[in-house]
Amino acid sequence: MEREEALELLHANLASDNLRKHCYATEAVMRRLARELGEDEELWGMAGLLHDLDLELTDNDMSRHGDVAARMLEERGASPEMVEAVRMHNAEGLELGERASTLQHALAAGETVTGLIVAAALVRPDRKIAGVKVSSLRKRMKEKAFARGARREVIMECELAGLELDRFLALALEAMQDIADHLGL
Repeated sequence: MEREEALELLHANLASDNLRKHCYATEAVMRRLARELGEDEELWGMAGLLHDLDLELTDNDMSRHGDVAARMLEERGASPEMVEAVRMHNAEGLELGERASTLQHALAAGETVTGLIVAAALVRPDRKIAGVKVSSLRKRMKEKAFARGARREVIMECELAGLELDRFLALALEAMQDIADHLGL
């Protein structure tokens, strides 16, 4: 799937500007992770961009979220690996199972860490991602409710994808700093 087609699909199905920005952030993070791990940057980026494609269509119904997007992507000929990663991106390691791909673990962690980074950026007086540090992200991860919908266990999927937590957080921060202006942060 080409990026232009993916963007059209995203814009046709997500009206919320904040959700779109989250998808752009996840795309940037996933591309950076793919480069770091020697994986297919295009595949990982598209999985990141389209992971929440169905969120508004399913009215945030987590029992359907992922499945609807996966069917949409299958109909458009997306790779089975991308389809399965999008279907399972809200699952934790135990739910993903032993046969989960590196992409599945990375997408679970990558899309969750974007929320953590945005939450950390918003508490800064200058509201800039550039002011967020790895140490502040680690500290926020220890808080009981550090970011709405973001769970520490899911972020720790980075280790199952082959990255230690601090390296993963640093890469995610770098990726989001690259598009901070586009995100308004």
